[in-house]
Amino acid sequence: MITRLIVATLNTRGLPLKGTRIAERFAAIAAEFDAGDIDVVCLQEVFVYHHLAHLRKGMPSFPHVAYRPSVAGPAGGLVTLSRLRLAGTAYARLPRSSRHSGIPARARVSAFHSGLLTVRLADSRVRVLNIHPTANTDGDWSEHNRFRQLQRDQFTALAQAVATDNSPTVVCGDFNVAQASTLHRELRRRSGLRDAFDGECPPTFHAEYLPPGSEPHCIDFILVTETIEVEDTALLLTDKRPLPTGPTYLSDHIGLLARLRLPNPPA
Repeated sequence: MITRLIVATLNTRGLPLKGTRIAERFAAIAAEFDAGDIDVVCLQEVFVYHHLAHLRKGMPSFPHVAYRPSVAGPAGGLVTLSRLRLAGTAYARLPRSSRHSGIPARARVSAFHSGLLTVRLADSRVRVLNIHPTANTDGDWSEHNRFRQLQRDQFTALAQAVATDNSPTVVCGDFNVAQASTLHRELRRRSGLRDAFDGECPPTFHAEYLPPGSEPHCIDFILVTETIEVEDTALLLTDKRPLPTGPTYLSDHIGLLARLRLPNPPA
């Protein structure tokens, strides 16, 4: 029976495609994860099978790979890789906006790729949920921003997914909502999830990739249900890495890691 679990999350692509050495970056991301002691890695924005192949090739110690196949690649860009056996996988689309919502057309298209990937660990009651909601491209976290209703609907779907099963649950991902947002606080209240970083996570988006004058925020999270104890947390890929074509950040996001102690199974 699993008593401890180390999980990590990273939005892998993030950067614009042109000129970002995506194959090199994916290979480097894979090598870093494979060299560590993480049990389960939740990745976002793995949109094509070619990029997934880079990850799988560079992570041979993660034999268990979960995603929902689609025409071009993993549905929603969500992939979960595990050193531990998996007992089940499920994928659900998150709610999408209507054309009358006031959200830009590009964001409405992006909403079609917003999803929730759930895996259950074998020999354990634990579920790990990998989520990537629609981005608030306005960077407006007020209660009157035009993305608020869509993101609230998507977080409602997450809270419902957590509530449908009383198993110990870990939720990882790029939530695309700032920690300071009332939406984030509302999600935690409705779902019963708590922040593994206890609200102390720094901005998880590199400031140099934001428009001038924009402020970076913590938008990536590892959330857990109350029965899971958090032993330690850490940041991943915070600095530039040397690649064959020169040093660069491996993503515009930083990664998060949490070392967790799992509850004893019921007698």
